[in-house]
Amino acid sequence: MRRVKLDKIDKKILHHLQENGRITNVELAQKAGISAPPCLRRVRALEESGYIRGYFMRVDSTAMGYGVTVFAQVKLVSQAENDLKKFMELVETWPMVRESHMLAGETDFLLKIVAKDWDDYQHFLTEQLTAAPNVTSVKSSLAIRSTKDMPGVPIEV
Repeated sequence: MRRVKLDKIDKKILHHLQENGRITNVELAQKAGISAPPCLRRVRALEESGYIRGYFMRVDSTAMGYGVTVFAQVKLVSQAENDLKKFMELVETWPMVRESHMLAGETDFLLKIVAKDWDDYQHFLTEQLTAAPNVTSVKSSLAIRSTKDMPGVPIEV
């Protein structure tokens, strides 16, 4: 994957696509200040070079019946590379885990977990997470309210 050097127009394209992945190429071109054909070529180049990893939609978790969000700090017995890899592979199989981050420090992983209710989370916690091989402890923090939820990165335009 060859990285291209981003210019001002590329940054505008990335900014607007990150804000609205469903924007039409014509609208995107207008916002970037170029015509549609070169805009499409730039988008494809950004995809091929790895700046754009994919497109997705955001679903309202509450509307889908997931009223609880928990951040779980997971500590493992072993941090050997093979044990870390096995845990990461296991995490991939758990649909309730929406994000997983390996950390430096006392906590090995921070997981963002969505559940239908507290009982649903407790079932996941006791039957899957704490029962997983190599897990020594889990500290759960219940999210009361989300005050900011922005995907991506800040892009200066």
